[in-house]
Amino acid sequence: MKKVLVHFIFIVSIFGTGFADNVLLNTMGDELNRSYRILSKQKPYPLYFLQYEITDENQIIISATLGSIKNDSESRHRYLDVDVRIGSYKLDNTHEIRGAEDFDWWSSPIEVPIDNNPEALRLILWSETDKNFKSAQERYIKILNERQVKVLESDTSPDFSTAPKIIYTGSIDTIGFDKEQWKSRLRRLSNVFKDYPWIYNSRITLRANSLTKYLVNTDGTKILQNKISYSINIYAETMADDGMELYLSYPVFVKDAKNLPDEEILKGYADSLIQNLYALRNAPMVEPYSGPAILLNRACGVFFHEIFGHRIEGHRQKSEFEGQTFTKKLNERIMPDFISVYDDPTMERFGNRDLNGHYQFDDEGVRAQKTTIVENGILKGFLMSRSPIANFPFSNGHGRRQYGRKVVARQGILYIKSNNKVPYDELRNALIEECKRQNKPYGLVFYDISGGFTTTGREGPQTFKVIPLLVKRVYVDGRPDEVVRGVDIVGTPLLSLSKIILTGNDYDIFNGTCGAESGWVPVSAIAPSILVSEIEVEKKAKGQDRPPILPAPAEPSR
Repeated sequence: MKKVLVHFIFIVSIFGTGFADNVLLNTMGDELNRSYRILSKQKPYPLYFLQYEITDENQIIISATLGSIKNDSESRHRYLDVDVRIGSYKLDNTHEIRGAEDFDWWSSPIEVPIDNNPEALRLILWSETDKNFKSAQERYIKILNERQVKVLESDTSPDFSTAPKIIYTGSIDTIGFDKEQWKSRLRRLSNVFKDYPWIYNSRITLRANSLTKYLVNTDGTKILQNKISYSINIYAETMADDGMELYLSYPVFVKDAKNLPDEEILKGYADSLIQNLYALRNAPMVEPYSGPAILLNRACGVFFHEIFGHRIEGHRQKSEFEGQTFTKKLNERIMPDFISVYDDPTMERFGNRDLNGHYQFDDEGVRAQKTTIVENGILKGFLMSRSPIANFPFSNGHGRRQYGRKVVARQGILYIKSNNKVPYDELRNALIEECKRQNKPYGLVFYDISGGFTTTGREGPQTFKVIPLLVKRVYVDGRPDEVVRGVDIVGTPLLSLSKIILTGNDYDIFNGTCGAESGWVPVSAIAPSILVSEIEVEKKAKGQDRPPILPAPAEPSR
């Protein structure tokens, strides 16, 4: 008990200084201290760690279609997450219960007032802390009972790790752009789709987002960090004559409105998207195929994110429910020796382009860190939250979540680097030569990928499916490249990673969001184009409805 009291006095001392001008953080700190002082003495299972995090999100969305504004909205919300741990660092209430899936990864987000009313906030903090403490007691009892009847886990690492105290207060910037000017631009830009009646749905959307996070915990950590971002997405969809629904999109991401592309550049993106969608609509279907292929840089980034990135998240190496593809392969070769992979959320930009996956501190109050995952083909590490695993006792700043979820290790900015790279023209020639070597009439080039999903659980097959948007056939006999449609990439990660034989020197960026147990988080990937000796594609599911019978209003009657 003496140790607990000393720890508490230390916290009071920290929270009593600085941040005097921030009512929200000070109120959170005061209530955290009060709750910890009482609950750390509660028998039989006292509180040993408590954290409050409030996410303040302000979002402006403007969307236009066919020359008209379809959506013009602004929203502001604050959400509270309370993390309660009872027991000890070695064993606490977050410990996995085997044979049951009762760990509530998601619950209804707790909204708190957006004005800084200390009394109202204290009441919510008190109520949620009390509720979470009681739930933690119930779960901890289940864990203790389970240990009497279950075998010992293969990884007996503690449930939680210590972390350095951090005091950081960043500036809170505000969204700033000429809203009326952009509404006019979006009207004009969205109007270009009017001339193409075979495009059944189209829109151009501008999102301006301010995300401010306030975090306090019983380590003495107190953090205020803010992120402003702007994104534009150009989207259009159509349907082929055989009923297959097809769509393409073009995303833009920046952190400063001054860096948004001008109207002519955006119109060029829209025109290119229309041309590609038309080619896709009239493209032949591809039969199932296994053979050489190139994944263009951005597509390669998504590919690595899906088939590799999720499998090196720390908690997946520890959970008895997970397939643990790479858990026992530490210091073994898992891909060619010219490939290295890092995850570095500290990168704000690559070249002159902003990175969506950048952050300074994670959602457990740990500073973001560059983490080496693969070095010259050898697996060297995992992405870590404050949940330790064998050989990795501490976090490397990758504990992330969306509000309302529980923190787990997640990707930030995945960076795939190569020491065996050539200009793209040489990479394309190498594709043709590899096709000839395998007696294949053509290879595939994947220009864009929308995302995908991967099964990492032990009870399912260790496979992935990645969803291409734009694919071309490259013929060995010199015929022009041909757009094709109707394929998904499938496979297993260990085999797929071993098939990389060469990369381009044409690095590009994928900026997006990723969904997993801890919700949707912003991510980036930086990658070159890669040539693989073998990739497998299967037929994509398609609808059975005919294209519209009634001509579109702008289309001559048939």
